[in-house]
Amino acid sequence: MNISKTYQPKEAEDKWYNYWLNNGFFRSVPDEREPYTIVIPPPNVTGVLHMGHMLNNTIQDVLIRRARMQGKNACWVPGTDHASIATEAKVVAMLKERGIDKKDLSRAEFLSYAWEWKEKYGGIILDQLKKLGASCDWDRTKFTMDDDLSDAVIETFIHLYNKGLIYRGVRMVNWDPQGKTAVSDEEVIRKEVNQKLYYIKYPLLGVNTVKSVNHKAELPDHIVVATTRPETIMADAAICVNPNDPRYVNLIGRQVRIPLIDRPIDIIADDYVTMDFGTGALKVTPAHDLNDYELGQKHHLPVIDILNDDGTLNENAQILVGEERFAARKKIAVLLDTAGALEKIEDYKSQIGFSERTDAVIEPKLSMQWFCKMDEMAKPALDYVLKGDIKLIPEKFINTYRHWMENVKDWCISRQLWWGQQIPAWYLPNGRFVIAKTAEEALEQVLSSKSEVLIKNLPSDSELTTSDLTQDEDVLDTWFSSWLWPISVFDGFKDPNNADINYYYPTNDLVTAPEILFFWVARMIMAGHEFRNEVPFKNVYLTGIVRDKLGRKMSKSLGNSPDPIELMDKYGADGVRVGMLMSSPAGNDLMFDESHCEQGRNFANKVWNAFKLIKGWEVDDKLSNPNTTAIEWFGSRFNEALAEIEDNFKQYRLSEALMATYKLVWDDFCAWYLEMIKPVYLQPIDRETYTQTIKFFEDVLKILHPFMPFITEELWHDELFGERSAYDCCIVAQMPKSGKFNTQLTAEIEVIKQIIADIRNTRNSKQLSPKESLALSIKVNSGINYQQYQPVIAKLGNISAIDFVNDSIAGASSFLVGTDEFYIPLGNNIDVAAETERLQKEIEYQQGFLKSVMAKLSNERFVQNAKPEIVENEMKKKADAEAKIKILTENLAALAN
Repeated sequence: MNISKTYQPKEAEDKWYNYWLNNGFFRSVPDEREPYTIVIPPPNVTGVLHMGHMLNNTIQDVLIRRARMQGKNACWVPGTDHASIATEAKVVAMLKERGIDKKDLSRAEFLSYAWEWKEKYGGIILDQLKKLGASCDWDRTKFTMDDDLSDAVIETFIHLYNKGLIYRGVRMVNWDPQGKTAVSDEEVIRKEVNQKLYYIKYPLLGVNTVKSVNHKAELPDHIVVATTRPETIMADAAICVNPNDPRYVNLIGRQVRIPLIDRPIDIIADDYVTMDFGTGALKVTPAHDLNDYELGQKHHLPVIDILNDDGTLNENAQILVGEERFAARKKIAVLLDTAGALEKIEDYKSQIGFSERTDAVIEPKLSMQWFCKMDEMAKPALDYVLKGDIKLIPEKFINTYRHWMENVKDWCISRQLWWGQQIPAWYLPNGRFVIAKTAEEALEQVLSSKSEVLIKNLPSDSELTTSDLTQDEDVLDTWFSSWLWPISVFDGFKDPNNADINYYYPTNDLVTAPEILFFWVARMIMAGHEFRNEVPFKNVYLTGIVRDKLGRKMSKSLGNSPDPIELMDKYGADGVRVGMLMSSPAGNDLMFDESHCEQGRNFANKVWNAFKLIKGWEVDDKLSNPNTTAIEWFGSRFNEALAEIEDNFKQYRLSEALMATYKLVWDDFCAWYLEMIKPVYLQPIDRETYTQTIKFFEDVLKILHPFMPFITEELWHDELFGERSAYDCCIVAQMPKSGKFNTQLTAEIEVIKQIIADIRNTRNSKQLSPKESLALSIKVNSGINYQQYQPVIAKLGNISAIDFVNDSIAGASSFLVGTDEFYIPLGNNIDVAAETERLQKEIEYQQGFLKSVMAKLSNERFVQNAKPEIVENEMKKKADAEAKIKILTENLAALAN
């Protein structure tokens, strides 16, 4: 290998990804091994890689690569979601650029353009995932509108309809005026916005001659209502007040006139109205507010819809017909003011719903839609999580999940679009409908039906043909396809007992974002129970949101999100992967900073430099003095760290697993072990130490591979490790398993590290050259046998001689490590005043520390309630502090003498 000064990621990434791909390392077929399966949360076919995708797919790739190296049959199924609303919007925009209007096209013509767009742009995000290193089984790539997946959607609809779980009816829905379709509650993003509160005067009818009930005062000539939506007054059906509100008790049952259109409406009473909001009087607009609709149903109020599907005012409004709703709001405020019907306007903040897909302000709208009943399916899906059959990671999301599932609402599954699976409802000339997969099956149902309601007013059997049937224009919600994803990708509907579904299902881990816990994760669990009578996955790892340094969610609109491709070009895929995972604990948001990626790149260079160092050593087989202490220590430390890493993976603490790996490699292997064994400049190394070091480095590459696949594969194939066969690759190397480790040895080496650090600090503080050899005296108060560590201390501390003493040494610079005392004679170089000040500060610090420990130990509640090992640890801290204070005090006295 041509060894460059620093790691050059681009060449390695292109080379090894193609190698893995071409040699089938990502491919999976059922065999005798334990399966490990992940299905990708399918990104929108309209999408390009963003930081959330980077985090999510890095986590999935780490899990799948680790499972592959553990000898499991790892299968990661990729794919994309057809994203009805977003894709249709993209296609409409494309057509507009070509001078084509959707309404001038037939459905078939529009879909032809949509498929053209999908074929051109739909695979972009999957190609970008490959640059990240995603080791998906690309031969299994699925699209939610593939024929077999679409068939599964239609069959699911028919199954649930026949079971009585799907129905059609007029309900208040969330309407997206830009997409011109209904959207589900979960597709509505609530945002706090600055608004205006308009105080409108509604004239009271017949007030000139009427006294109030108590005969003491005349009734007012108007009632004031505060609203944020003055443009909907033309749809008002009543004014509602609280029956206990003394301001309005005498007005209940009377009428007011709607300003500008002079239509009379009643004043009604209901406890629903809050007396202390606005004026305590509420305009009731049943067609344009969910709560108003329910209030209208209760009081039998008329429903007056004044808005078109695109958010413009219709003829029912009587005024400003054709105006866009927000433009109408401004104009009607002027008209009200001119008419003397506007009392005042106030600034007001409130939550408003926005469409997740188009970012248009949602309009509550009464609409004929298809719905899926959720109560029955929600119960087993909740039980799976509460009983632990499915684990949510972190567990804090269980309460959120429970709340959602116990308060589940029926799911609006129809969308007024053409891109998607068309609802299999066939309408007859008499307005009735049947549910069937094809027109032919629908006709057969009709002809064989004995339902008088269905066939009433139809032509005779011989005259009725499929041309008399009309399919529902709507398509199904995109989530109605993706909730089947873990089953449909393995063809579990058409062939429910095939080899793949039986082997790979249930899948193991799902990695996704908390914001789709209900409308994707929960629904997949429902579908798994309904169609397979088992869970679809065993664990759900919920990632956090990627935010910037200011805590803002990264988005294109804010301009605070870096381009992931540019990041990988700058720092390498391995560097960005490490940067993303550095601080991304499950369920907690990631405060992303580009410096994390720089740290990841630096880590890659550190590994590269370690490789160059080892590669440059010459071996002398005649040497027979292996560095036994260093070898035994790192072998032990490796197993100790590996046990920690394995536990972190078991607990799905991937960020912690990475940090434990990072510290092991950067600190223990590179900064300490290699320095311990590094031969003197231009001198050779013994064979035993060299061989063991290569074995250690090979194991280091293995545990690094899931996090940093490219650099590890690049180094794996160097001649340093001997000759490799074509398939002897790091991607399938056997992951090491933690073994026994010597805790005493690893603990004592930590002490040695601190000694060396203090020696170096002494040099810095005394401005002594690192090349200048020093003598060291040790007064041992602990049980550590420093004799075996003398070579390490001498080499890394540049110590010329080490001796052991029984008393403190006056006139020497000193430091403590634990309770052991270390002295470096400096002769005339010692600054007595500075050393005295240092010792006094250290004594003060230890006294303060002892005081805090004593406060805990003197607290009876703490001693009684804390675990015994915690109390024991505090007692040890007390003894250590007391011993250090005693030693420091003696050293201070010796210095004074």
